[in-house]
Amino acid sequence: MSDVLYIVIGFSIIFLMTTLGASCVFFLKKPSTLLNMLTIGFGSGIMLSASIWSLLLPAIENSELEYGDIFILPVAVGFLLGGIFMVLLDKLTGHFSNLKKDKGKFKAYKLFVAVTVHNIPEGLSVGFAFGAVYAVSGNFLPALMVAVGIALQNFPEGLAVALPMYQTLGKKSKAFLYGSLSGVVEPIFAIIGFFLASELTFLMPWLLAFSAGAMIYVVVEELLPELHINEKTTIGTWAFMIGFIIMMILDLCL
Repeated sequence: MSDVLYIVIGFSIIFLMTTLGASCVFFLKKPSTLLNMLTIGFGSGIMLSASIWSLLLPAIENSELEYGDIFILPVAVGFLLGGIFMVLLDKLTGHFSNLKKDKGKFKAYKLFVAVTVHNIPEGLSVGFAFGAVYAVSGNFLPALMVAVGIALQNFPEGLAVALPMYQTLGKKSKAFLYGSLSGVVEPIFAIIGFFLASELTFLMPWLLAFSAGAMIYVVVEELLPELHINEKTTIGTWAFMIGFIIMMILDLCL
């Protein structure tokens, strides 16, 4: 394959797999309490697992390379900034829209924002991989494998956004749209990462930790409490564990 084709495939697949995951919403039945618990549990497990294995651990590894003895500082500060960002988002949303009147819709939109923010450093990672290969060896196969690994992770993430949107909005088409849109930032930032591969690496620990902080904030503040509001708590807990382990396997194996 030509170099251009490798890059097009690598940058496209990360978005297409998010869209494919979101499309699973079309095969679901009418929203119910059971589906709500499964959705919240599964989505929470995916988000928490991704925050640890996809974001915090790579943030620490990147920070050790970029910052040496003070490697923990960018990770800790970035993590806290992610949580602060979600708090500010709460307040801004409350001031400028009527979303707070509908708590279910408000939580679904926060989940959408958190996953979208999380996809930014993933897109940059793919761009960095291709940019580094282009500058050094020209063998794009390893970079393509990075893109494939992230793409496979994106499948359950697209579904994790679409499910609560369907539960909240009651419309599969809108739920699919939001699930798909959460992945749009990845190819955009992959392109940015490709052209700025050598200049932006110092920001990766901050971005990864920031994304982890935002996602964990949403999980703890909005999603996990929902698992304890009715008699189907155990179902939601098991859905959480399944979502967590699926994401962990994808991250560690790919």
